[in-house]
Amino acid sequence: MENNNLGQVKISNEVIVTIAGLAALEVENVETITTITDKLLKNNGVKIQIDEEQIILDIYVNIEFGESIPDTAFKIQENVKNTVETMTGLEVSIVNVHVQGITFYKEKAEKEEAKAQKKEEAIDLAGLKKDEIMLIGEISQMLKNILIENKGREGEAYTTVEYVHHFIENLNTTKELKYILGYFSKNFGYTDPNKFAFDENNQYILESIMYSAMTLYSNGGASRTKLTESHRRWEAMLNSKKEEKLTRTQELNTAKIRALRELGYDEIDKNNASEVLDKIAEIMAQKF
Repeated sequence: MENNNLGQVKISNEVIVTIAGLAALEVENVETITTITDKLLKNNGVKIQIDEEQIILDIYVNIEFGESIPDTAFKIQENVKNTVETMTGLEVSIVNVHVQGITFYKEKAEKEEAKAQKKEEAIDLAGLKKDEIMLIGEISQMLKNILIENKGREGEAYTTVEYVHHFIENLNTTKELKYILGYFSKNFGYTDPNKFAFDENNQYILESIMYSAMTLYSNGGASRTKLTESHRRWEAMLNSKKEEKLTRTQELNTAKIRALRELGYDEIDKNNASEVLDKIAEIMAQKF
């Protein structure tokens, strides 16, 4: 934990463990050991202890046959310490490297592929501030807990997390979603009701509507007939938007085929993409 004149910055152990595991993997001819327990806890073959704000890390690895174990272990210690300290601002006092086994050439291709996949699946935290790293780590942990703690609910936990994904995916294109987040943050007591982080007028209007709607829902004040009628209108609107999107997709596909034909190409590739896209835009503009 680090203090500044604005408050405290806390970085979860999970974030530190992730950084340390990825830093160990950056060393040539090294793979981290991951037990079943590690997989459940996402430890990536790394154990962590915090002693008076100093970090002690234990890294469990296999090293490729033919490599110098002392030299490789030192590289792991150096890279893990530097990376964790740079990204978190915390002091790493000890990095213990436990060499658990030796890998051989015939296994190398499979291990490299698995290592590459693990790196691709990891969250890229480069370029983020400490408080942003902490926030992403906490959100990831919360979503993981939803899935782990509700496994027996026939997919409800997964659907919940999937809906969160859909919500976040559209935040930048639908400003009302941010207003909804603001409403619930205030409603749960995290934010001052008079604070408006976005467009104040629009946020104020939507929050007022949300309060009225939630009050109506809680009190059961609307008749089932009116609710059914309202839901049907909403369904009709969604179907109309879906048909409009399908029509738009078909138009774009037709324009793409025409553009390729007029330009004399069989398909879009990196060499002609700019030219083809300009042609598609030109064709679509003629329709309006």
